[in-house]
Amino acid sequence: MFHNDRLGAPCNPLLDQLPSYQSLLYRRKPSASGSTKRRGSSRTRLGSSSSGKWGQTTLARQHEEKHRTQTLQRPVRELPKPMAEKRRDKDQRLEQAKDLSSWSQWRQGTRRTLRRLTEDGFEMLSNLELWRGDIHVIEGMFGTGILSYFSFLRFLVLLNFVMFLLMFGFVMLPIITAPHASGNTTFNHVDGFECSNYPSTSRRGLVVFHQHITDLLSGAGFLEQTYLFYGYYKVETIHFPKFTYNLPLAYLLVTIAYLFLSLIWIVKRSATGFKRKLVQDEDRFQSFCNKIFAGWDFCIVNDSAARLKRSSLLYELKTDLEEERIKQKMADRTRKEKCRIYVIRLILNLFVIAVLAACFYSIYIATNFSQKAQMTKVNFILDLIYEYLPSIVITLANFITPLIFSLIIQFEDYSPAFEIRFTLMRCVFMRLTSICVLLVSLWGQITSCQEGNCVCGYNHILYPCWESRVGQEMYKLMIFDFIIICAVTVFVEFPRKLIVDYCDCGLAKWWGQQEFAIPQNVLGIVYGQTICWIGTFYCPLLPAICTIKYFIIFYIKKVTLVNNCRPATRPFRASSSNFFFLAVLLIGLALACVPVTIGIAQISCSQACGPFVNYTTSWEVLPRTVSQLPAGARTFLLAISSEAFAVSLFVITCLAMFYVIALAGAHKRVINQLREQLVMDGRDKRFLIQKLCQAQRTCAIRSTGSGFQSHSSDRVSPSYRSNSGIFLVQPPPDSATHV
Repeated sequence: MFHNDRLGAPCNPLLDQLPSYQSLLYRRKPSASGSTKRRGSSRTRLGSSSSGKWGQTTLARQHEEKHRTQTLQRPVRELPKPMAEKRRDKDQRLEQAKDLSSWSQWRQGTRRTLRRLTEDGFEMLSNLELWRGDIHVIEGMFGTGILSYFSFLRFLVLLNFVMFLLMFGFVMLPIITAPHASGNTTFNHVDGFECSNYPSTSRRGLVVFHQHITDLLSGAGFLEQTYLFYGYYKVETIHFPKFTYNLPLAYLLVTIAYLFLSLIWIVKRSATGFKRKLVQDEDRFQSFCNKIFAGWDFCIVNDSAARLKRSSLLYELKTDLEEERIKQKMADRTRKEKCRIYVIRLILNLFVIAVLAACFYSIYIATNFSQKAQMTKVNFILDLIYEYLPSIVITLANFITPLIFSLIIQFEDYSPAFEIRFTLMRCVFMRLTSICVLLVSLWGQITSCQEGNCVCGYNHILYPCWESRVGQEMYKLMIFDFIIICAVTVFVEFPRKLIVDYCDCGLAKWWGQQEFAIPQNVLGIVYGQTICWIGTFYCPLLPAICTIKYFIIFYIKKVTLVNNCRPATRPFRASSSNFFFLAVLLIGLALACVPVTIGIAQISCSQACGPFVNYTTSWEVLPRTVSQLPAGARTFLLAISSEAFAVSLFVITCLAMFYVIALAGAHKRVINQLREQLVMDGRDKRFLIQKLCQAQRTCAIRSTGSGFQSHSSDRVSPSYRSNSGIFLVQPPPDSATHV
């Protein structure tokens, strides 16, 4: 194929013309003479052809060997080959197995058996996965975008169930199974003290039926002094036959454990989505290619879902082009236009701040009014409205503000994708901060006394067990949120579906069918999960309630998706992965840790209820327990909690972080080099295809001309034609690479 020059090195003028080789020569810029350059180029091509671009690199060989080894280890039935090749591979493996020793054959058979048992075990576990069949049906009908929401909902069900197991196993179960202790145990050494007075809230005498409904919806009455709320666990130690169980310490450690477990679980699940998001956002051209060549969802088997997926891909491409147009428009803006846009955005953001402030102030006023109105009973309806007044105001604010934000964002001149993200972040801030405003309003009343000096550290007259009151508010928020979801499905989405299907008026057609907006639904369940994280400390059974709630919501959303709603024609891009959902959930977790930490470490514990009766704050149980440990364990724990250890750990963490950052930078440079190499490979292929087309045209012209020659010349033409296929790699006598 190659002609040899006088040095014996293979050379070819066609390869000298490749874009990759010309780029290599340009980068090296040799300063030697012309003959040295020619000899160096020949050596370079020789090395490249043997171990560089033209040959198989060491890394590629290692990759192929690893792939070949994995292929040999896989069962024949799993190989992506035709049936004839599978039979041939099976016969080859049987022949190779005959040459092995008995020990090797036994090891190979044992390894194969263990692998089959492991695969069968994983298959059985996958069959036991929650909602596996339902999620596959949803995936087939609506694609992976809708699927991600239901997978996220399943993750929250499992998370809340694990939280419930922690609270039940370490807090409730010891009290239930204790031989000589129960939840009704009191501390006699504080009886008679002013702060220890906790009157019973159970109704006595003849109780009307609607009062039981009020107690069930508000958490008061017969529910207040049960396992549901904090105030019932008035036990300090439980004496078992062989050990003593410290319930306050277990209560505090379980609270820290479920928050830390939630953090680890969320970060672990979001790592994969974050990597994918970084790769997708790296290059806009790559995003176009992914949507055009790899954007179709082959899990879709429904015709309407296929048409919807096609329209959504078309919308995403239009959105990308619109973003590019807006970026170009932003780059071409004059200083006057920039000042005008910034002034408009400033005014609109000030209006948004005013709307948020008005909503927060309304929540604050509603909370104060509700707490005062609950002291006096009027009638069933008004009492229930007063009980749920903060929840009603929060729900109205969460319903009205997204409409205002969607209207305002149109005048701020952002890109379409940024408009969606910015609106969602405003809604996230509104939903999650409203819970904090409610808690601040409650704690303002809890820590303020009429005389100005709180003897117990809190208002023990109005709130003898303030932790249970906070738990009741979280319980009411959870119940009311579930009621709203069910009511919207039954009284809004279902009638709208009937009107659109059976009413021929233009208004009904313009109104259209309800869209299943994934981001808004995700914000709703993140809002409920944040309530669960905050309220679990004050209402230990709240994770169980939340698990049941999400379990029912799954089927409600499935029914409304299949029957009442249609997928959104403008899907949010992050809906195809769980990263956006988990990022919002992580924000909710961070926000939930703030009030829980303040309630544990800053506000004085109730002296009339709960496991921390003998402590000033809930956190005080931890240092007191450490002080009772043996000297060695106490010294070790104090050393871990010291400032010197914290500084050392911080320095080591920074060094590890710098190493990871440097490693990521090196990997990014390698990826960029590989991308450049792929681009060069594409240019080389295009160049070779052009040369091949030219050669084919030349061959066709010469073959046509040879038809008019004599019979003797026709006998020569086959030899010419047989050599014309390889003349691409035959250099002419005056090649520049010949010496």
